Amino acid sequence: MRVLAAMSGGVDSAVAAARAVDAGHDVVGVHLALSAKPGTLRTGSRGCCTIEDSHDARRAADILGIPFYIWDFAERFTEEVVETFVGEYAAGRTPNPCVTCNEKIKFEALLEKAMALGFDAVATGHYARLSVVNGVPELRRSADSGKDQSYVLASLTSEQLSHAMFPLGGSWKTEVRAEAERRGLSVANKPDSHDICFIPDGDTKKFLEDRLGQRPGELVDAETGAVLGRHTGVHGFTVGQRKGLGIEAPAPDGRPRYVLSLEPVSGSVKVGSANGLGVKVIEADRAIWPSGEPLNEPTECVVQVRAHGGIVDAVADVDSEAMTLHLREPLRGVAPGQVVVLYRPDAEGGDVVLGSAKISGTR
Repeated sequence: MRVLAAMSGGVDSAVAAARAVDAGHDVVGVHLALSAKPGTLRTGSRGCCTIEDSHDARRAADILGIPFYIWDFAERFTEEVVETFVGEYAAGRTPNPCVTCNEKIKFEALLEKAMALGFDAVATGHYARLSVVNGVPELRRSADSGKDQSYVLASLTSEQLSHAMFPLGGSWKTEVRAEAERRGLSVANKPDSHDICFIPDGDTKKFLEDRLGQRPGELVDAETGAVLGRHTGVHGFTVGQRKGLGIEAPAPDGRPRYVLSLEPVSGSVKVGSANGLGVKVIEADRAIWPSGEPLNEPTECVVQVRAHGGIVDAVADVDSEAMTLHLREPLRGVAPGQVVVLYRPDAEGGDVVLGSAKISGTR
């Protein structure tokens, strides 16, 4: 096949491209320029899409002997990912920008352009397994559970998955680094990127305040209604947050307070004890079904609400694009705006993704 290898400049995408070459495909490497003003150097494991990253990707392509290009997706990334991220926080929701990036940039914008240029598939360095069962794509967890990225890929459609390749899905990260070393790739020991790529200093609150300004409101005790303090904007908080609340007086029982809910219209941030964080029912909408077929009856499944954690057994009731998830055990820190992913346990290991949706409410 003609394969377009998305090369971020990291070790995973470089080895994924190498494996696509080894498989006999006609591979072309491409680095996505996602920042209008890319930094010259990374700061350890923070940030990505820097000039250094593009140079690392080009060097890897040279070693593999494949053509290499840089495509400018900065404007679309800003519109689809950054502005969506800011807007969601302003509305009191908690988005996952990596999910949005995979959906809107890597497997919508990039795949769309690749197909128009005659490529058959896009290969990435994601840790997830992909196979075809009875003609239908099946997305599963990776062999390396600690690096599994099926959660951030679960918003992809059946059509998109049919043109995707994840060559690292059956490998462990240690194996990938060792392979990069054997191949002479200079990125073999390059640190993984962490946090949000477009906030390299890690200060999300400042990033949002620079764009949204201050929107003062009150910190309110969820049980008594007492005003405990003031804040500069609901965008500085997320459900489940414990630190940085700015409340001077301790709770009457001496235990920590947590953010329980956000009300962006009134500007109220309700706080309370850890007992108020437990969620037994999740409501979600805008469902996506990677197999192309929605669930049509109550289904036992495993749900996950964060990229690394927040996993529990549940029963899913689905009505068109909306769903209600009844959790077998309560989950803490579940926030509107997060993505919930449904999995079917697989006896052979590597749970199968059934679908995903955006959390709209909890009970």
